[in-house]
Amino acid sequence: MTLPTRSTGTRGSDLIYGLEDRPHFSAALFAALQHVLASFVGIITPTLIVGSTLGLQQEIPYLISMALFVSGLGTFIQARRFGPIGSGLLCLQGTSFAFLSVILSAGFMVKNRGGGTDEILSTIFGVCFFAAFVEVIFSQFIGKLRKLITPVVTGTIITLMGLSLIKVAVTDMAGGFGAADLGSLSNLGLAALVLGSIVLLNRFDVPLLRLSAIIVSLLLGFAVAWYLGKVDFAAMPQVPAFSVPVPFKYGFSFDLLAFIPIAVIFLITPLEAAGDLTANSMISQQPVKGPLYLRRIKSGLLADGLNSALAAVFNSLPMVTFAQNNGVIQLTGVASRYVAYFIAGLLVLLGLFPVIGALLQLMPKPVLGGATLIMFGTVAVAGIKILSEAGLHRRNMLIVAISLGLGLGVAAVPEVLRELPEALHNIFESPITVGAFCAILLNLFLPEEHLEEEQAFDPEASMLQVLQNPSDDEHPGAPNERLAPGLPR
Repeated sequence: MTLPTRSTGTRGSDLIYGLEDRPHFSAALFAALQHVLASFVGIITPTLIVGSTLGLQQEIPYLISMALFVSGLGTFIQARRFGPIGSGLLCLQGTSFAFLSVILSAGFMVKNRGGGTDEILSTIFGVCFFAAFVEVIFSQFIGKLRKLITPVVTGTIITLMGLSLIKVAVTDMAGGFGAADLGSLSNLGLAALVLGSIVLLNRFDVPLLRLSAIIVSLLLGFAVAWYLGKVDFAAMPQVPAFSVPVPFKYGFSFDLLAFIPIAVIFLITPLEAAGDLTANSMISQQPVKGPLYLRRIKSGLLADGLNSALAAVFNSLPMVTFAQNNGVIQLTGVASRYVAYFIAGLLVLLGLFPVIGALLQLMPKPVLGGATLIMFGTVAVAGIKILSEAGLHRRNMLIVAISLGLGLGVAAVPEVLRELPEALHNIFESPITVGAFCAILLNLFLPEEHLEEEQAFDPEASMLQVLQNPSDDEHPGAPNERLAPGLPR
């Protein structure tokens, strides 16, 4: 494959193809394949976790198919732009890890009152559909909400999300909930193999190896588990050869108690997505200030919210702009948004064949747990990074300490809420809800300390500042290497 040395639209930059350039077929397909490989695990893993944890094994192949299908649709919408919808960047949309805790809480809420598979899924998708419009509205007022959703609030909630999911990862490393061999040496060994492989591959200087570290390590763990007799292909569920997307296949239900914590997360994820869009703009040599940038952020977040609603319609979990593909753009030098059309086509094609989901369902829990431990830990670290950049002076430390303490305390000792009225108990049994409300209220009512602090560049905070004080500069500034702290989505 021969690539041109430089596109006319990006002369003087490090890009081979700029945002509006059209790579020839082989170059576009090669770049698209790298994006799909870098994001594939992130797209399917939340669905695997939700399905296996809630005991929805028979539906997992279809749910994985739909996760891939809607990721393709969302990626196309984000890059193609339809009126005010879509950033027009090479942005890949995928299933978000940020919602795992609250979605699992909603699922267990329905399951504990005797609900079956259809009722669990209809409630999850119905609630996510309505909650997605919180982000749709938020996208139009993001600059005005800076005092409500500040970096200290965002960092606290993201840290809490990561820490609250660690239990799920460690339980999978041991063999999974209810496993007969829970904590066996073979299970822990498999998890350690995957964990160690990811660490080892990330130490190489070859960008492609680092980008594919998770998927390569999962395949290695799967192969070893198969050799040890822990993978039984005879147990592979019978699935149709072709999967037909059916809107609200499991019905449509709504539960206010499940809605509130999910809606809270829809207030937080736009800030992460805005950081990723800002980083993508930098890498693509696009403006990071001025009216064009402002339009791009608002349109990108609007697409994020509507894509999450679309995901709920087609029986998948909420979506968000992925951070991984920013690294792929740097690796390939291809920032053309037309590559996103190829990515979308590949994801839709993969989503139409449920046998892929059926095969992935056979992934042993220890193998999956070894990878998700790093993913969830990275979520927590991303939150800590935002907190450090916000400045941990006395006021902020008080907000973080109380919010994390109450959130993690409720998760560790749920009996503390048993005397609350049932409605309040159901709302605050989620550690994310407790921590989020606590952080927001404390941030509103604790007086600001007028301290002169050196603040490191934070694309999310910078983006919000630009939204409040847009300039007329339409030209891209110098690329900043310190990109937005993105979740491992």
